[in-house]
Amino acid sequence: MSSIASSPALFPSSRIAVSLLFLVNGFTVGSWAPMIPEFKARLGLSEATLGLMILAFGVGSLVAMPLVGMVIARAGSRVIVRLMALALSVALFMLLHLPGVWFAAMMMFVTGGLVGGMDVAMNANAVSVERDMRRAIMSSCHGFWSLGGFLGAGLGGLVIGRFGGEAHVLMVTALSVGLVAAAWMITFDDSAAHVEGEGKPKAALPRELLPWLIGAMALACMIPEGAVLDWGALYLRQELGADIALSGFGFAAFSATMAVMRFAGDGVRNRFGAVRTLRVSCLFAGAGLAIAALAPNAPLAIAGFAIAGLGVANLVPIMFSAAGNLPGHAPGVAISVATFMGYSGILFAPSLIGFIAEHTGFAPIFFTLALIFVAVFAGAGLGRHADGVKG
Repeated sequence: MSSIASSPALFPSSRIAVSLLFLVNGFTVGSWAPMIPEFKARLGLSEATLGLMILAFGVGSLVAMPLVGMVIARAGSRVIVRLMALALSVALFMLLHLPGVWFAAMMMFVTGGLVGGMDVAMNANAVSVERDMRRAIMSSCHGFWSLGGFLGAGLGGLVIGRFGGEAHVLMVTALSVGLVAAAWMITFDDSAAHVEGEGKPKAALPRELLPWLIGAMALACMIPEGAVLDWGALYLRQELGADIALSGFGFAAFSATMAVMRFAGDGVRNRFGAVRTLRVSCLFAGAGLAIAALAPNAPLAIAGFAIAGLGVANLVPIMFSAAGNLPGHAPGVAISVATFMGYSGILFAPSLIGFIAEHTGFAPIFFTLALIFVAVFAGAGLGRHADGVKG
């Protein structure tokens, strides 16, 4: 039975605030996707140059994550998550209006830093809210991120098509600033906890390895997510004969089940505990990817991706919650390690997968990724720290 007790207030203002911050981050990232063609055309970028721009975004994220983690370890997450959310709200507007390729490249780096740094800060704030509520909320927070990404991408295409890119970026900025304003005064203040913890002794060396072990598990969980995102459609089309319309349903099915399960995941974790939830999730994730890899046709492979989404949904939220509750570690530092390693998988693994797939095809790769969850299953005991939520 989980050690996380029930709380009389399921939706205190602090939980609403951090959920809104996750929504803003996901909405901004989702809104960027439909902007890319106009961004490329306005600056006259080649595909190669655009690829370097996107790489700058990823590098900015990875640079910011540990820096933000150090700030949170000293002062808490409230101030920095609010400031980064506000800056991110206007970042896409700046990207669309800065003159010249070099200014745009620098802004891509900054925007990536804001996305990645805010990711660390909002996860740290969510951990603090979990402690205050004495119950899990991390999965639903990530569900709001997924919802924001869906709304950003979906609304973006519609608004750009009907009203143009300028109207779209103004809409994104206005909505994002409005959501940040709604969360501003009610964001949970965890600064006192960090000040009180300054005098605590540092963890022994074996404990210093724990954030990296949890980060490695997050990496293992996020590589398959990036693989389905970047290569799922190509696998369905090239190796299983799906048409263009059907090939897009692979990641759509994966995303849909993942989003639904993230909103349900907190209740599952509160009832059964993080370790059991991790293990069952690994079984679903591994089985789903194995089905997709061995499927003789596209519909069965899509069903496999949907099953995998159910499993992957709660793995990373539990890993982040576990990192934020490691005894003897500042939550911001431990979470920055987990996010740094996890998002490295999404940023860099897909290119390696593409290189390997040229020689092997995608089916063996998806089957190999399914086997990764055996290792995560074996290390699921580390998830017990996610249940160590204490007020």
